Amino acid sequence: MNHMRKILTLLPLPLLMQFQGLAQCPDGELPVSIQVHTDNYGNETMWQLVEVGADCGESPIFVGGNPAVTCAMAGTLASPAGGYANNTTITTGPWCLTEGAQYDIICVDSYGDGQAGFTVLIDGGYGAAFPATGGGLNRYTFTVQLPAERDLAVVSNQTSLYGEVGVPVVLAVTVKNVGANAISSFTIGYSIDSGNETTEDFTLALATGAEREVILGMPWVPQAAGDQPVTIRVVSVNGDTDLNEANDMAERPVMVYDEIPDLADAYLDEPPVLTVVATADQDILVPRDLDFHPDRERNELWVINKDVFNTGGSTVKFTDPGEPGQDFLYQRDPAARHFLSLPTGIAMGDNNCFSTCPGVYDANGNQSTNTPFTGPTLWSADPAIYAQNQFGPLGSHLDMLHVTPRSQGIAHERWNKYWVVAGQQGDVVMHDFKGDHGPGQDYHGNAIIHRYPQVSITRDPNDHIVSHCVMDKRTGWLYVVDHGGQRVLRLDTRTGSIAAGNPSFGPFESYVQYKNITGATIEVIIDQGLQQPAGIELVGNSLYVTDHATGEVIIYDMNDGFAERGRIAATPGIMGIKAGFDGRLWFVNATSSTLTRVDPSGMNVQVQEREEATWDLYPNPANERVMISAPGAATTSMVEVRDQAGRLVASHAYNTLVTGLDVRSLANGIYAVSMEGSSARRLVIAR
Repeated sequence: MNHMRKILTLLPLPLLMQFQGLAQCPDGELPVSIQVHTDNYGNETMWQLVEVGADCGESPIFVGGNPAVTCAMAGTLASPAGGYANNTTITTGPWCLTEGAQYDIICVDSYGDGQAGFTVLIDGGYGAAFPATGGGLNRYTFTVQLPAERDLAVVSNQTSLYGEVGVPVVLAVTVKNVGANAISSFTIGYSIDSGNETTEDFTLALATGAEREVILGMPWVPQAAGDQPVTIRVVSVNGDTDLNEANDMAERPVMVYDEIPDLADAYLDEPPVLTVVATADQDILVPRDLDFHPDRERNELWVINKDVFNTGGSTVKFTDPGEPGQDFLYQRDPAARHFLSLPTGIAMGDNNCFSTCPGVYDANGNQSTNTPFTGPTLWSADPAIYAQNQFGPLGSHLDMLHVTPRSQGIAHERWNKYWVVAGQQGDVVMHDFKGDHGPGQDYHGNAIIHRYPQVSITRDPNDHIVSHCVMDKRTGWLYVVDHGGQRVLRLDTRTGSIAAGNPSFGPFESYVQYKNITGATIEVIIDQGLQQPAGIELVGNSLYVTDHATGEVIIYDMNDGFAERGRIAATPGIMGIKAGFDGRLWFVNATSSTLTRVDPSGMNVQVQEREEATWDLYPNPANERVMISAPGAATTSMVEVRDQAGRLVASHAYNTLVTGLDVRSLANGIYAVSMEGSSARRLVIAR
């Protein structure tokens, strides 16, 4: 990993004396100063103050930073010596600039994975701020004007994009004091579909230039499906009107869907039908978890594969899963070896992002003697971003936090806030990524992380079987599988308080906050009848837990003290489980590499027709030798292996492969293995 953010700049003495001599500016101009905030690699920064729209190097008003960095060096992975110090702030200027005019700050980062941040001061007061973001070259535009006395701006909206009838939607925005005066109190209001406005008062000190996320105390509980426009606005500041209404409002259409039905009764009335929807032929390779994208119009089911450490994990995205037109897309991020290392879980967010958690001790080496530098990763579900190869050496990831090695499962709460079962420490950790750093960058300092050391779980000592968790967004209870304890716990995430001091484990980089939470309510709700609990799902008033050893899905009644209601018989190896939007359960099996849907008996279902497998190969992924199983095949049938370009890389008669196909000479990658007279099989070589 490389960067973070802050600043520094040294002015030549004559220029500094010239600035100090400026008592005031001519009429029509205002004094402007700029604070630069360097990251961990201040030497890689060069910036320019230019007329609005001017190119880098085109008659700059001022040039700061490392003179060895040029405009052409942006994002070239260069890190020349000199320039600014690391993690420092320095004020440059002032310059007398035209009042009402716009100017640009052009920032160049020679390496390309981090940026300096900037604060613009106008006549000594706050003018604008540009937080550190990623990329090799960024342009920031500001207007030279004095701020209003009272001006609280809504700068971002963290209200969900998607909702469900009966499930609370958290209303949240980030506000910033962009006025001249400090703020001690303000009022926020919200309305649904232009209805009556509900207001809430906040007593909160915000110095000029300070910002804060504001969460309204009473969430909105949608009562009907459909597109529900939500408006959030600043009503007043310091007991008076806000003097700049142009930045007071945030609007968002929230798509609300019908409540997911609980089919427990149907499953228990008659034995359900298990429908295998996908196998290794559809790139299901040691799957551990699955989740549906919350935008039901996309109709996407994502499966996450364990794969092997040297390549990192992978995902398979099914569009229209289980339907005749089902399509699938196998993807592995270019930097999956670090950011998707032996993943154990996937959780879709409500903002078109998702998060995964790694099952390794150290994503840089997987050795217990190394620093355990790993934890959950944030990704975009935008197909133009996820797993694409144009964002640099750190792949397409949006963020990663590094205090949760050997993660066992992950659950989404809201926006970029996720809960992770921590296998190494045997506890539960809340990770709020807050604002991400953008695809392929590396600033992680925005995060708020809370550990719950009172929770006690024991991971699978072989680091294979998962211990998943699920969030009940109606109540705030987090349900957690304790694999080694053969039980299920629950944590009331709305209880507990921040403890003094910092956790003894880590951190290994700087965060806004990293604390222990003590005094939270924790209950053991199931401690009998489980051999190797793994996956967990909650629908309505039913809790579903998978048992990897018995291959069963156990149904518990949440309204009856979590009494066991019955079991659905599947096959050993079962791991993650998830309910579809129609209530039907889906699960993955890591032993058979399959994706299965649980259909209530008698339900009229459509499934994709798949040809009967006449032969198979295993293990898959493989590293040295692959066994071929083809009952009834002619002994002279030819087995051919082709690479992704279609080139023939191996060819053998079936009767010569009694001891298997030697693949040690093949490079890591994806191959097509075909047998004469049958369809090809996909083979992954991973070491």
